[in-house]
Amino acid sequence: MKRLVAAVALVSVFSIGSSVAFAMDSVKIVEPKDGSTVSSPVKVCMETHGVEVQPAKEGVHKGKGHHHLLVDTDVPHDLSKPIGKDDHHIHMGDGSTCKELTLSHGHHTIKALFAMGNHVPYDPAITDSISIEVK
Repeated sequence: MKRLVAAVALVSVFSIGSSVAFAMDSVKIVEPKDGSTVSSPVKVCMETHGVEVQPAKEGVHKGKGHHHLLVDTDVPHDLSKPIGKDDHHIHMGDGSTCKELTLSHGHHTIKALFAMGNHVPYDPAITDSISIEVK
């Protein structure tokens, strides 16, 4: 019986440790929900775990950075270069966690990509993705 209790305790500790590790260094798009139908402008909000959001002007600090939204485009293959800035790459260097996007009618994919103060993404990428329909 003692071995069974010890085994259950060990599995519990391992499970808790694994779930904590899984939650570390992550970003999640919390609004809008994946698969939802929305109207433009679309309010997009993110939460982070394990990293801290700060304005880009505060510089490059390990574990800190700001959000970028990638609209209808992929996460860059080369994560050692700064994220570009155009209609598909929206910088949130002010340290905000929500941004309103004006999107055309139809299907869109939005990816959140967390990057350091110099706009260089973390490697591995700290990212999340949703697909929405704009009516």
